[in-house]
Amino acid sequence: MTLASGAGGGVHSVELGVVIFFFLIVTLGGFIAVRWKRATSMKSLDEWGLGGRGFGTWVTWFLLGGDLYTAYTFVAVPAAMFATGAVSGFFAVPYTIVVYPLIFIFMPRLWSVSQRRGYVTPADFVRGRYDSRLLALAVALTGIVATMPYIALQLVGIQAVLDTMGIGGTGNAFVRDLPLIVAFAVLAAYTYTSGLRAPALIAFVKDGLIYLVIVVAVVWIGVKIGYGGVFDAAQAKMAKTKGATFIPASSTYWAYGTLAFGSALALFMYPHSVTGVLSSRSRDVIRRNAAILPTYSLMLGLLALLGFAAIAEKTTVIGQDGKPNSQLVVPHLFQQIFPAWFAGVAFAAIAIGALVPAAIMSIAAANLFTRNIYREFLVSDASPEHEARVAKITSLVVKFGALLFVLGMDRQNAINLQLLGGVWILQTIVAIVAGLYTRWLHRWALLVGWAAAIVYGTTVAYHQASATTKHFGSSLAYFPFTHTKVYIAVTGLLLNLVIAIVGTVVLRLVNAPAGTDATESDDYYAEQPSAAVTREAATEIAGG
Repeated sequence: MTLASGAGGGVHSVELGVVIFFFLIVTLGGFIAVRWKRATSMKSLDEWGLGGRGFGTWVTWFLLGGDLYTAYTFVAVPAAMFATGAVSGFFAVPYTIVVYPLIFIFMPRLWSVSQRRGYVTPADFVRGRYDSRLLALAVALTGIVATMPYIALQLVGIQAVLDTMGIGGTGNAFVRDLPLIVAFAVLAAYTYTSGLRAPALIAFVKDGLIYLVIVVAVVWIGVKIGYGGVFDAAQAKMAKTKGATFIPASSTYWAYGTLAFGSALALFMYPHSVTGVLSSRSRDVIRRNAAILPTYSLMLGLLALLGFAAIAEKTTVIGQDGKPNSQLVVPHLFQQIFPAWFAGVAFAAIAIGALVPAAIMSIAAANLFTRNIYREFLVSDASPEHEARVAKITSLVVKFGALLFVLGMDRQNAINLQLLGGVWILQTIVAIVAGLYTRWLHRWALLVGWAAAIVYGTTVAYHQASATTKHFGSSLAYFPFTHTKVYIAVTGLLLNLVIAIVGTVVLRLVNAPAGTDATESDDYYAEQPSAAVTREAATEIAGG
């Protein structure tokens, strides 16, 4: 059976009605969240941008799950499996498994020093650890720039749902994009009001719907098609498709391995991931989540198989505009195999799966701008209330900037920039993670290493071509002086490390000033804020 987008003509009213119903529920929850777990007020970044640093194990689990497993993940992973197979699609499963032992090791240390010193962003930690405004600025700008296309890609997930329901095509641009504009306007409103508490509360609905839809889809596929038929169909297609792989060949092992490992290292360097971690109320909450978050990886593995199921079901990927678009494969498959009302539930899961991470990402970017650019370079004496007000406004700018980006540019540009963002964000790991264990690396060497890796990664990525684009066509490139393809971000990281280490040796030999470390060894194990931070919080509360 084959079903094109909008088959039957017009808008699919039942599916649209279900999506609107759930959208209204999460909108109500977003505004109510302002009073949920409210400790003092929304007049500080601790409260607005980190949820009062009071989220327990289950809230943090849903928040991080809603943050890391986005609508674009829901759409893109099966789409990659459908189009080109395991190398480009299934690598996401091992990398989301590898990442959790890593965060079990170093994220409790970042949480402790941030709790102890009142740090809100990873750039705050870098500023205090290395006494370098420029290095902190580099980390902050990298985080903001890498996050912007990530937010834009959440809109790609919503667009895929709207297109499948018959809202799209080549008609009036404003009418076509109006549902997307309304959704982001509402998102902006309740994020402005409730801060991080809004996506934390909505994440319960989002993750519940996603688990329900995937379990039902997996059972349906097993009963109606059988997984033997699914894999046979996928193998047959991949054998006929140029550049596709059913099982990765030995020549792609390094590409697959470095892509998975590099992505794992990069995931928790993104500002929204750090924001989710710092909103936790204890080190133990982070450790527990490192142990139970792999449940989402199991879900991701099942989700990836939907791409192969779509091959067996001969699902089409033609959009309302008449052009092929592999991002539509999951929505089209759901519309094909489910009754209209449950397809609407599935579409609601994807749409809400875009709103939760988009909210967290915009908050994280706003925290970085406010703390590490606005306060550091523009208004050094900004009060906590002033900071919160600037962050709220910045979050609006970030969201609508991403909206304009995706509406005004080709979808492929957003995808390419998000891939490039992974190359960029990984280069902050040297300053952040190494700084959690040692002060030996010199701040200037770290800055030069970061700059060299950013230039290298961007330049090499620019020269990668694909079947559809001359530039930024792949995040893989040949390792220097070899014929082996690896993840560009990993090669950049190696360059970054070499420059940081060699530069540190040279700078220490010439006694270049290393700055003053604002942290102490006990800070990396602490459960409570320092006395100075506690006094600041008490003053803020007393002052209203």
